[in-house]
Amino acid sequence: MDLTLQVGKYEVQKHLGKGASGTVYLAKDTFTGKEVALKTIEPEVFRDPEFGTVYRSQFLNEASLAGKLRHPHIVSILDAVVGEESGHIAMELVMGGDLSKHVISGKLLPIADVLQIAFKCCGALEYAAAQGIVHRDIKPANIMIAQGTEVKIADFGAAFLKKSQVVQTAAMGSPYYMSPEQIQGKEVSFHSDMYSLGVVLYELLTGGRPFGGKNIEALMQKIIQEEAAPPSSLRADLPKPLDSLVLRALKKDPKQRYPTWAEFALEITKIGPLVLPAGAISDSEKYTMLKSVPMLSTLADSELWELARAGKWARLAKGKQIVKEKEKGTSFFFLAKGEAKVTKGPRLLNMVSGTEFFGEMAWIAGGEARHATVESHTEVLISEFEPMALEKMSLGAQLQLTRALVRNVADRLALANTRLAR
Repeated sequence: MDLTLQVGKYEVQKHLGKGASGTVYLAKDTFTGKEVALKTIEPEVFRDPEFGTVYRSQFLNEASLAGKLRHPHIVSILDAVVGEESGHIAMELVMGGDLSKHVISGKLLPIADVLQIAFKCCGALEYAAAQGIVHRDIKPANIMIAQGTEVKIADFGAAFLKKSQVVQTAAMGSPYYMSPEQIQGKEVSFHSDMYSLGVVLYELLTGGRPFGGKNIEALMQKIIQEEAAPPSSLRADLPKPLDSLVLRALKKDPKQRYPTWAEFALEITKIGPLVLPAGAISDSEKYTMLKSVPMLSTLADSELWELARAGKWARLAKGKQIVKEKEKGTSFFFLAKGEAKVTKGPRLLNMVSGTEFFGEMAWIAGGEARHATVESHTEVLISEFEPMALEKMSLGAQLQLTRALVRNVADRLALANTRLAR
């Protein structure tokens, strides 16, 4: 329903949803005109005799992260005000709902999409862990869908809860996704989030959770002691390598799970080709190729994702012309895989191999004739970056990219001078 209500500087426009501790509205920032998701908490929640202390802690925790977590796959907390009896948090607006609608048989996402979502969650949680933050409440309802496989992790309110509050949290919420060490009140690390993400993966792939129980006590006992059934035993079309991927994330001992988020993500990328259509280029492949380039090491994760999305990616067969000598151009290229030959007239100038950029001079000059022809020498994976797409990137990403490309051109010119001097 339409509302006419003012909360601080926010004009409430529409009710979006209600959770255990607060209500979320669509609201407009009256200073900037920007639409936000506004989470409010009412006095009776803080006064709750059983869970009031935990609710307040969670809300304060989430509010404390305003402006601190900046990652393309984490919901940004823009502003927060917390009083004695009420409060509100303004968050980035994500209108695609959450993953809980895709854990039911008949509404499951394609396997390839689930893997892309998991890959992006790995990156987001690796970033959070680098900031010293363990989410502690990873579940489908806390993974928001922006569009397609673009997701954003929300609700970091449980990130700093004390061990004494863990059982309370399980009682007031869903314990299905809690790691064995979290249930037992032990100190948790990023491995606890890895376990929880493993449960989410299991549910997105099979439509069922790895463990259930008649009550919380029975459920917790199973999580601590029992092994999960392989996902492929519940769904015949799942490739077998998915079993080892998911079950390793669900190991009881944190040390037996993947040593790092990067290694978990790498295993996901290895399984991707088994479920993707022939010739498809996944987001994880784009990001992984750019991440491997030394000259882009100064770009943050968020900036690499911007670059991955800005490119026009394609797989080309051997013998395909990429740029032609004397033709004007304004874009530059990234050769992610394969080899290309550079010729000027009949003369071979150079061979370009995987993870190299070329064509930057035309882009830097703002449009000039190409000095040489570039043709695929093998099958290649290539991306073209055009000025209009790059201008939509953040200024920080544009600056870091420009610096990297200029350094690359300078290194190439220095190498050419050395060769001439010989």
